[in-house]
Amino acid sequence: MDKQIIFEDEQIRVIFLKGNSKELIFSFGDLITRAKGLSINAEKSLAKYEYNVIGVMPKQKSWFPSTSMAEMMSAVQPILDQFETVIGYGGSMGGYAAIKYSKLLKMNRIIAFVPQYSIDPQQVEDRRYAEFFDVALHRDMQIEADDVLPNSEYIIVYDPYYAEDREHYLKIKSKLKHVHTLHLPFTGHEALSVLASSSLLNDFIRHPWDKNYFYQEMRRVKKNSKFYYRTVVRNLLTRHSAALGRILRSNQMQLDDQYFDASLKQMITRIMLSKRQVTEQDLQKLGIKVNLPVDTTRAQLQDHYGNFLVFNLISHKIESYSQDAIQLNHKYLVPLLTKATCIVKVELNNERYMIAMNDRHVMKLVKEDDALSSDMSPIIIKKHAEYYVLSYKQQNLHSDDLGLCYFVDPPVKDQQQFIIA
Repeated sequence: MDKQIIFEDEQIRVIFLKGNSKELIFSFGDLITRAKGLSINAEKSLAKYEYNVIGVMPKQKSWFPSTSMAEMMSAVQPILDQFETVIGYGGSMGGYAAIKYSKLLKMNRIIAFVPQYSIDPQQVEDRRYAEFFDVALHRDMQIEADDVLPNSEYIIVYDPYYAEDREHYLKIKSKLKHVHTLHLPFTGHEALSVLASSSLLNDFIRHPWDKNYFYQEMRRVKKNSKFYYRTVVRNLLTRHSAALGRILRSNQMQLDDQYFDASLKQMITRIMLSKRQVTEQDLQKLGIKVNLPVDTTRAQLQDHYGNFLVFNLISHKIESYSQDAIQLNHKYLVPLLTKATCIVKVELNNERYMIAMNDRHVMKLVKEDDALSSDMSPIIIKKHAEYYVLSYKQQNLHSDDLGLCYFVDPPVKDQQQFIIA
């Protein structure tokens, strides 16, 4: 397919991809998909259906300044005049542009994922993009009623529970005579990534508006999207942890053990262990495997906040939990073996293991009679007159008020002192 740059300035690069469709698609890039060679936002999906496409790609994080867009028109107009059906498409910054310039480009339908109303800090509470606001480029940049067409179709996809995007949606909605809204709950600002699908984009462009049909197709795409489940889990954990339990109970998912990265695994298990009793089935669905302890009755090290140090068999971290959480989840939260100054150990299945760590703070359990690899060093417990300290090389374990533990440099403060309880 023929592709060429038809306009370029300091802010944008405009590329025409010639196809065989009756429609002309304006595809706007975002902060991630900025100008790079002849690449166009969503090019693979659009080329699959042989669409004629004008890709408007930002070279800067500058939200398609109106001066650049006006200067672009002399190059775009001859192509635009050949088409009766013009569609705008974009997400975030690109979604803003699709709506903002829909009248200028005489669009019939606009598909905008999580668009902004403005990035001017005087016009919105959202501060995610305030650093990119330049009054010289962005004066009066907000979407106004004069920017849109009363009889065009505006389709906006966003997460109604994500406050930052909801603010933009409500302000944009007030400027539109009609708007079709599709909700994508608990996905935050990741709608485009969650719904990445050539067939769904083709439906957004060509299928007559039918809310039920679009929701059905969105569900189909979500069901097969690993990114969707990762995004939902990450967002649910911080706001609606009980909803994660409902998802696990109502779905027969089976994720592999590489599905979640280490930090997300730790966040998942911390919240689940703190809020509710974890079942074997829950962990298996999340692709998390553990070896279970036998003895849970030993004395424990208590931190400055009254919580107790354990080794979490799910996250493979030393963490601190309340006694109630430990009792509910005793299969997974193993007390540290404590006595005089020695190597920190735990007992699993009647065998003792050292807790070792490397300089990347990756912890491992090593059988007490096995050799350590060259990059691993044991964690040492040191007994002082009135307290204990856990050390890795020259650093000491710090337990914060949330129960997260990490190693810090001396001196030893209250949060690095532990007692036997």
